[in-house]
Amino acid sequence: MVFKDDFVGPLQFLLMPTDKISGIESPRLLSTSTPNFFYLAWQARHFLSERRGKPIGDRDLSLAINSAYGRTQNQLNIHISCLRPDIRERLDNDAANISTEWQPLAQPILCHKYLARRISTAGLAAQSPFLLLAREVPDAAEEMGEYGMALAPLLDGSLVLLASQRSLLHRNTGTIEEIQDHSCAILNGH
Repeated sequence: MVFKDDFVGPLQFLLMPTDKISGIESPRLLSTSTPNFFYLAWQARHFLSERRGKPIGDRDLSLAINSAYGRTQNQLNIHISCLRPDIRERLDNDAANISTEWQPLAQPILCHKYLARRISTAGLAAQSPFLLLAREVPDAAEEMGEYGMALAPLLDGSLVLLASQRSLLHRNTGTIEEIQDHSCAILNGH
């Protein structure tokens, strides 16, 4: 189900499964029979335009799920919201260096280390990003609760998956929602 989060920002929505799934650490997310919640959340982005009363371009939007250590609820929820303008600029600048394999971004985002992986819209529809992270990043399957994940569009129409692993040393709780701006400043002037 998709819910309007009335407590945080004018346009933030949450995709939440109707079944009890604790969060990114749930083994259910690594089953191929589990719905592809990231794809479903991306398909629900139209709710922001409807709420605003005029179109919002995909490049202004993002999805995020926080780690088990960086969330406030014990129920899987994917934040559907605006992308921070500085993160939009950063992803545009880094786009040429983002491949179809997980790799660290050259520079931290908001002082946190991030992995990035390019994916097509068809690729997003075909396979859950949770499975991609678990299968392609060493040790991630055993430590899924340590990761926050996000999705945002790139200049060429492809998408970027972002992942950040909790690190107490680097004061990172895996709250990847940090790349979002629930006040939607990116829409100023649109």
